[in-house]
Amino acid sequence: MRSEAEAEYVDFATHHAGRLCNTAYLLCGDWRRAEDATQEALLKLYRNWPRLHHKGATGAYARKVVVSTTLDSLRRRSSTEVVGGETYFASTADPADPVGLLENRLLIIKALAGLPPRQRACVVLRYFDELSVEETAEALGCSTGTVKSQTLRALEKLRLDPALADLTDSAGLGG
Repeated sequence: MRSEAEAEYVDFATHHAGRLCNTAYLLCGDWRRAEDATQEALLKLYRNWPRLHHKGATGAYARKVVVSTTLDSLRRRSSTEVVGGETYFASTADPADPVGLLENRLLIIKALAGLPPRQRACVVLRYFDELSVEETAEALGCSTGTVKSQTLRALEKLRLDPALADLTDSAGLGG
């Protein structure tokens, strides 16, 4: 890669790695897995930087890779690993965590952990990353109808828990 293109990649990675890692964390609840997924996404982006940067598709590609890497990691873990009754979501607040700014951070993380991976991804991308339905569909490699139905099912499930009813409204998860 030419030095100019490499400098542009470094600038992109520097400014977007934190946001990508936060997305991965909300999907999996494990900072190490989130960092691994982010690192893998940035490596794939580096390999394809000239082509993607030319098309202007760097952000969407990085997001799509971090989401698919994180969800694949969750699938592999659920099929190969048995966790002795423990949730894999962190139970202590991390000061670097932007979700930690929310008063009910642990409640949100536990609620997300209770959703199936696709529904969790839809909620995270739509409400925490503030993507449109179309952008979420692109990141997940599915149709907009799938995003809408999965988001609806997730929000319905979240609303069934009385402790989450007020929280979903105050956190902007009202649909």
